[in-house]
Amino acid sequence: MNASFDYAVLRVVPRVEREEFVNVGVIVFCLEKRTLQARVQINEARLLALWPGLELEAVRQHVHAVERICAGDPEAGPIAALPLRERFHWLVAPRSTIIQTSPVHTGICTEPKGVVDRLFDQLVSGTSPLA
Repeated sequence: MNASFDYAVLRVVPRVEREEFVNVGVIVFCLEKRTLQARVQINEARLLALWPGLELEAVRQHVHAVERICAGDPEAGPIAALPLRERFHWLVAPRSTIIQTSPVHTGICTEPKGVVDRLFDQLVSGTSPLA
């Protein structure tokens, strides 16, 4: 059975004033399938090319916190305890920090896990053509 889903691309914007970014993950939310997932991968060389002084450890901590919030990890703080929809909306709220998300996009799927992997391959790792 088909279900609608929303997704956003997780980005690192090392120097916000320059508006340059590197895609580091995807967040997928499907209310009908009761799913909120994130998959991340940090390309440190690309980030350092944009800003050699970037604090990579801080970036790692914040990016991986998104995965933990999606998973509802109690160690991720009070946001991780919110209902799925509220967690997703908190994660994709516009920010002017170095960790940002794209606008939210929608689609139709039968299995959200496949969507997470496909979007990650297309938009983050670059291993799959956009099709």
